[in-house]
Amino acid sequence: MRRRRAEKREIQPDFKYNNKVVAKFINIIMLHGKKTKAEKIVYGALDIVKSKLHVDELEALYKALDNVRPQVIVRPRRIGGATYQIPIEVPKDKGFVIAMRWIRDIARSKKGKPMQIKLAEELINAYKGEGAAVKKREDTHKMAEANKAFAHFRW
Repeated sequence: MRRRRAEKREIQPDFKYNNKVVAKFINIIMLHGKKTKAEKIVYGALDIVKSKLHVDELEALYKALDNVRPQVIVRPRRIGGATYQIPIEVPKDKGFVIAMRWIRDIARSKKGKPMQIKLAEELINAYKGEGAAVKKREDTHKMAEANKAFAHFRW
């Protein structure tokens, strides 16, 4: 018997921009519960983005996330001994979370620079519609397109 579904927690907006998306991004960047450090990284990265692009940092963040956000992803599903990659549409808020994770992971994988700078570079690249995170989205969409024949297995 299944238990009840956990209720969704309401996220508090961050203190600098009073914005829930920034607060979520801080939580995704955070390691080992060190929120102050994560805040410094995100705010520092947004300041760098503002100085380099000469646009509002929140506007740049939203555009970068929108450029990276996937519309469809593939999920593995086992049917009759074979595993199929089934394309599934992604809700907008879930897509933003995936985009944030991709940007974080790509920034972390770079070496030799402080995290603020790496994160800022990745956000700038995503804002311009280029870089590794945007490529990851394109690859995901290509994979979903290639496996469109298995869409009828969705349930």
